[in-house]
Amino acid sequence: MNTAMTAPRATAPKQRKRKIVSLDKKKARAGWIFVLPFVIGFVLIYVPMILQSIVSTFYDVSLRVGTAGLYKIEAVGFKNYSTVLFEDASFVQTLVSGMTQMLIDIPAIIIFSLFMAVILNQKMIGRAVFRAIFFVPVIVSTGIIAQIDIATSNVSTNMEGEVSTGNQAQGGGSASQLINSADISALFSSMKVGGSLVTYVVDIINNIYNIVNRSGVQLLIFLAGLQSISPAIYESCSIDGATGWETFWKITFPMISPMILVNAVYTIIDSFTSASNSVMSYISTTFVQKSAEATTMAWIYFVLVILLVALVAGVMRMYIFYQRKDG
Repeated sequence: MNTAMTAPRATAPKQRKRKIVSLDKKKARAGWIFVLPFVIGFVLIYVPMILQSIVSTFYDVSLRVGTAGLYKIEAVGFKNYSTVLFEDASFVQTLVSGMTQMLIDIPAIIIFSLFMAVILNQKMIGRAVFRAIFFVPVIVSTGIIAQIDIATSNVSTNMEGEVSTGNQAQGGGSASQLINSADISALFSSMKVGGSLVTYVVDIINNIYNIVNRSGVQLLIFLAGLQSISPAIYESCSIDGATGWETFWKITFPMISPMILVNAVYTIIDSFTSASNSVMSYISTTFVQKSAEATTMAWIYFVLVILLVALVAGVMRMYIFYQRKDG
């Protein structure tokens, strides 16, 4: 018998198939590695603070009688919420006026920054200088300069209030107003414009200084979005005979729509955390005497702002155009 036929064959070791990781998965892993320090810090530091802040809204903190520095903590349930919403009329009034001002400022800031970004995206002499000029207020409005600006504005507001009170019998108004409703009404008298639109236009014009100062970051985001649009698309439109107006609404505006959503969310958050925000100032003042109620006010304001962000994102998401890049 042939020994070669009876001898068992030696089996070669099976090689494990190497799992090929796609480029998207590699990028996702690298992204998680970069954000991992923030995630760890958020879970270990910020989450306990947030939970403690939420729990404190259901307690009342008061100073013990006859003691020095000893506080009494008492569970009160939803009493702080009912007190803030139904008994503190000043907070509700400040909250409504603050949210109304936010609804006025957000469209104005986005429209102004988009308008200036389209202009500064054109080829012109000194384009970099003009871009820097519009971004300078973002740098200037930080740190100690911002505190000086806020203090100066508060002093000027008090002085103007005294002057307007003294000249009220003579028909005098605040010196900070560039125009009044009568001027806009006279301008729009032949256009059948309602009073609410007149008030909106007056508020925007009188607040133009603040709008320009808060449009720097949004302008840069719009510029980045405009520069990402391929020039070949505009050349094709020009060959087909499209006007500049048609090109803007058919090409520029749809392709820049994701940046509009980003700037809307950023502007809402920026308005919410601004030091000049009337609601934040009221909460900070209340915290000195009533910490539990001030914390409750802060969480109510936070929930309203989050709902506003979700509403804006949900509405704008239906009209956003995302360009597909195949390959």
